Amino acid sequence: MAIYAIGDIQGCYNELRILLDKLHFDPSNDQLWLVGDLVNRGTGSLAVLRFVKTLGNQAVTVLGNHDMHLLAISEGNLTHHNNNSLDAILKAPDRDELLNWLRHRPLLYQNKTQGFTLLHAGLPPHWTLETAQSYAQEVETVLQSNDFTVLMQDLYGNQPNYWTDDLTGISRWRYIINCLTRLRYCAPDGTLGLKEKGPPGSQMPGLLPWFKIPGRLSAKERIICGHWSTLGLSICNNVWSLDTGCLWGGHLTALRVDKESPEIALQIECY
Repeated sequence: MAIYAIGDIQGCYNELRILLDKLHFDPSNDQLWLVGDLVNRGTGSLAVLRFVKTLGNQAVTVLGNHDMHLLAISEGNLTHHNNNSLDAILKAPDRDELLNWLRHRPLLYQNKTQGFTLLHAGLPPHWTLETAQSYAQEVETVLQSNDFTVLMQDLYGNQPNYWTDDLTGISRWRYIINCLTRLRYCAPDGTLGLKEKGPPGSQMPGLLPWFKIPGRLSAKERIICGHWSTLGLSICNNVWSLDTGCLWGGHLTALRVDKESPEIALQIECY
C-alpha cells in the first residue's frame, strides 16, 4: 500500500486526476492524505468534493480555510463571498450530502503508525501535539453539533490573536480554527500574525514562520501541512509544507509518506 500526501487542490480537479494517474493510484489499496482546501477559486470544486467523498476511508482530508469558507457561505454568512467558484456546489442536487460530509472532516489527523500529523496551516508555539488534538476535537464537536450554524455566522476575524485559557465560546473556537487553518506567522509569545501572507522575509518585524519559533513545543513532531503557496515546497524543522500553488499556475505536489524516508513522489505542472 502506498500513502500519498497531496498539497492544496482548491478546485483543480483535472490536475488532481492527472497526478493520481501518473502515480498509478489504486483506490482499492492506496491511500491519500489531503492537507485541506479541496475547494474554492478553481473551476472543479464540485468534482473534487464528489471524487474525494467516493474514496471513503482511502482518503483522509483535514479542513482548510477555504473549506471552512464554503461551510460558512452555506449557512448564509456571505461576508467574504466575492466569487462564484463555489456556486456549483451550493446549487448541486447533492449539496446537503456533500456539505454534511465536509463538516465531519477533522481539523487535525494523527497517524501513529507512520509517525505523521496532518493539518492545514500550523500550530502556535505553546501547543503540544496532544493539546492541539484536544482543541481540534473540541471544534470538530461544535462543527458536528447544533452549534454549527452559530459558529459559521461568526467564523471570520483575526481576534483573539493570543491564547488564554479563559477563552470561551466563539472567541475560543475562532482562535483554534485560525491556528489550524490560517496560521503562517506568529511571534515567539504565540501572538498570531494572520495578516501576513507573503514569503519569509516579507513579514513584519517580530514575526517568524510558525515552524521556526524557538522552543516550539511541537518541534519533535513530524507535521504535513499546506496553506502557504508563497512559501512553496518546504521541508524543514520536521515540517513538510506542500502547497505549491497549483491554482496559481504552479504545481500539485504528492509526498510519499509510507517510506522510511518520506520523498516527493511527483509534481505536475498546473494550468
